[in-house]
Amino acid sequence: MVEARNLTAGYPGRAVLENVTLALRPGRVLVLLGPNGCGKSTLLRTLPGLLPPLGGEILLDGKPLGSYGPRQAARRIAYLPQSRAVPSITARRMVLHGRFPHLSFPRRWGRKDHEAVDRALAAADALDLADRPLPELSGGQRQKVYLAMALAQETETLLMDEPTTYLDIRHQLEVLALVRRLAGEGRAVALVLHDLCLALTMADDAAVLGEGRLLALGEPEEIYRSGILARVMGVSLDRAAGPGGWRYFCRLPEEG
Repeated sequence: MVEARNLTAGYPGRAVLENVTLALRPGRVLVLLGPNGCGKSTLLRTLPGLLPPLGGEILLDGKPLGSYGPRQAARRIAYLPQSRAVPSITARRMVLHGRFPHLSFPRRWGRKDHEAVDRALAAADALDLADRPLPELSGGQRQKVYLAMALAQETETLLMDEPTTYLDIRHQLEVLALVRRLAGEGRAVALVLHDLCLALTMADDAAVLGEGRLLALGEPEEIYRSGILARVMGVSLDRAAGPGGWRYFCRLPEEG
């Protein structure tokens, strides 16, 4: 389990978030919510150690994250960034990069690695893209490949920054269904989403960031009733009962 305790996250000389305490729990999906520039991506990059904390601590299975080597940590935490470079390699080769933390010397991929890649490509609905060069793929297709690369790491914790970027609505829903499936397998998943309506529908927990701190943390029902999202995001948030639970709706506040 990944825990942040009194964490200050940001960059040398500039703290973006202060005094953040939260945990990524196995079997649960945590969504980070808040306006642009509030520190969601910064927090997500700090949790696996890609950005060094400016204060507080991060624990991995009860031990300081810094006590793990990079490969040890990468076997436990996978991170999917919002965007990344597009090298001139095939999709399968890109997904194989997710197996690097599992390779021993000499670094040669074996049967288990290729099987893990096939599983990841299939789970991300990208198996048909395996032999195509990345530069020839659309933004949505590349996003599926990058998701498959994160899945190929086969970690207990998965961090995803805007995983539905570039995807049409059908594939957005498929990715979020996959997130729910991963949590059902016992993994801890944390992701940044800008779509409040989708986030509140699929999350187990939501963390609302703003004003340089963690403003609220709780289950979607608690967050909705608190009114914090409407205040922080500057929208009116309503809901109605639908098949399988609540459906949320955002609109601009009425003037006057």
